[in-house]
Amino acid sequence: MTQLPPLPPTVIEPMVRRALDEDFGNSGDLTANLLVPETARGKLYVRARETGVLAGMQAAKMTYAMVDPRVKFVTKKKDGAALSKGTLVATVEGPVRALLSAERVALNFLGRMSGVATLTSEYVSLVKGTDTRIAATRKTTPGLRAVEKQAVLAGGGFTHRESLSAAIMIKDNHIALAGGVDKALKAIAKNADHMTRVSVEVDTLAQLEKVLKYAPDVVLLDNMGAEKLAEAVAIVEASEHRRPVLEASGGVNLDTVRGLAESGVDVISIGALTHSAPNFDMGMDDA
Repeated sequence: MTQLPPLPPTVIEPMVRRALDEDFGNSGDLTANLLVPETARGKLYVRARETGVLAGMQAAKMTYAMVDPRVKFVTKKKDGAALSKGTLVATVEGPVRALLSAERVALNFLGRMSGVATLTSEYVSLVKGTDTRIAATRKTTPGLRAVEKQAVLAGGGFTHRESLSAAIMIKDNHIALAGGVDKALKAIAKNADHMTRVSVEVDTLAQLEKVLKYAPDVVLLDNMGAEKLAEAVAIVEASEHRRPVLEASGGVNLDTVRGLAESGVDVISIGALTHSAPNFDMGMDDA
């Protein structure tokens, strides 16, 4: 497993703060504050309750640091680690009120992000032996894109476009509103910064042949089955124009992804990695 670099604190801190503000409301944790003496100290153990891949540790650790810096959060496993039922992920030790008050937000981050990482790893394992990458899309939870994309990396995937400003991606609505694919691509060629990569979406082989002469960096092959994708790869390989990266998207699931990868495309992008990943069951107990 490649060690993932942490997200900049300026990126992740606002996410954690919003989550805590949402959970604490106007009065904080009424239950813990009324039932637990202020001086009480304790220790909790974070364990996986199922098999999967870990992600979200940075957000979980920051949650406790923001609630009470006296809490000692000790990481036992890092993002990207394979988990089985009962695996010890971390321990948290310190003032009991803080341990209880931050528990749900920390577990929400761990459960959500480990779910994304686990689903990603399933897709990655299914295309093993091919040269195809599995990538996420911008179909992320509003406000959580950075940590969800980090979870995709933890699962062995790639992150695709981080934002609208990261690359030019000409899709069907852009083409329609620009007056056709030729007008759209000519406008981009004329006006785009020379450092900006360009991707264009096509949904027919005829459109593919048309856009190749503009030498885009990436061609997104939308909603094509494995057989048509293989034809698209053959067209590109036989073309005299510069070969773009070929990305397949649409109609991808755990049953179809292997066949799509075997067509020879370079990337398969899957919105479900982030918009449909099931929550991973993570627990925090006193033993």
